[in-house]
Amino acid sequence: MSLEPARPEGRLPLMDEVFVLQHERQLDGCDEVKFIGAYRSAQLAQGAIDRLRLQPGFKDHPNGFTVNRYSIDEDNWTEGFVTD
Repeated sequence: MSLEPARPEGRLPLMDEVFVLQHERQLDGCDEVKFIGAYRSAQLAQGAIDRLRLQPGFKDHPNGFTVNRYSIDEDNWTEGFVTD
């Protein structure tokens, strides 16, 4: 018995990973991070960077974009954090 959901005809295959695009800059000594989107491929994420790079705000911080690959259904943070 398969645990994978049925996929209707013509639908894209299920993904094992996504490419998360964020933009980060320093504002008043703090990191300001914007979640831009999650994409099926690094190339699609790069396309979003190319579209946004000349937009207001982003054009002043063109090196703030990062793309990270994440596996689906996997913990990406596995430990606690400091609160003070």
